[in-house]
Amino acid sequence: MKKRFIILGLCMVWLVGQAFAQDTVSTADIQYRFRLDTTTIALGDQTILSIERTPIYPSLDDLSNNDIVAVRQWLDTTDGTLYTALTSFEEGEHWLRIGNDSVMLTVNDVANVDTTSTEIRDIAGIMNQPYTFGEIARTLLFFFLFWAVVAAAVLLYIRIKRHKPLISLPQAPPLPPDTRALHRLEELRQQQLWQQGRVKEYYTELTDSVRVYLEEAYNILSTEMTSDQTLDAFHGCKGYSADNASLLSQILQAADMVKFAKSMPQPYQHDMALNQGISFIKQTAALNPQPEPTSESEGDPATSNNPES
Repeated sequence: MKKRFIILGLCMVWLVGQAFAQDTVSTADIQYRFRLDTTTIALGDQTILSIERTPIYPSLDDLSNNDIVAVRQWLDTTDGTLYTALTSFEEGEHWLRIGNDSVMLTVNDVANVDTTSTEIRDIAGIMNQPYTFGEIARTLLFFFLFWAVVAAAVLLYIRIKRHKPLISLPQAPPLPPDTRALHRLEELRQQQLWQQGRVKEYYTELTDSVRVYLEEAYNILSTEMTSDQTLDAFHGCKGYSADNASLLSQILQAADMVKFAKSMPQPYQHDMALNQGISFIKQTAALNPQPEPTSESEGDPATSNNPES
């Protein structure tokens, strides 16, 4: 039992001794792998000492001596390299001890400096440097951007002052006169005016649609003419035919009877008058073709429906 305690005690003493020995290892006894950026500097300049990864790094005090000063240190944690900035204010050749190795650092005096002269000299003038392409390009870019903003602001002010939209969207070409007239007649059908007892208003809308069509398609000022004057003017038009003239006469006479003679046609006659107006417009348009309608007007129900069917 006593032997075991003796052996255990000896082991503890040996471990403590090893630990103490490691703590007392000096950096001067270590072989470092290092590199100096330059071994020749001017008075007051700096050079960088890099030491590769090692268990113990030298401190600023370890790397400083009477002639060389270790200014600052930083560690690159990615590869474990320690960097130290060194400088000297003593001209000459100085030995720098790094672990158990040394390297010479040559420090040269600053050229053309007369330290004995008491003459006070003025500050050197500003050196003119040529402009780079990037500087010229940025200047031109800022110049054009500035005037573009100014022009946009002026244009915006003018359009607002003239009550114009800020962005002018392209307008679709106008629909042909016959397409617009058929639209109006289809809307009149959907309003169902005569079904509500508004017979006079119904015939007024019907004849107005036909008269406006004559003005737009043939330049006949029908809205300012009587029915007879309208019929006389229609005789010289490209859309004239005996059937078309008969349809126009029936439409105008039926409307005049309602508006002026207070006649009350039968219900079927209301639809017949509207269908006559649609037939008149389609037949005259066939004799006097207009430009092709835009894509927006193609397939419109007002032109695709056949009211006579």
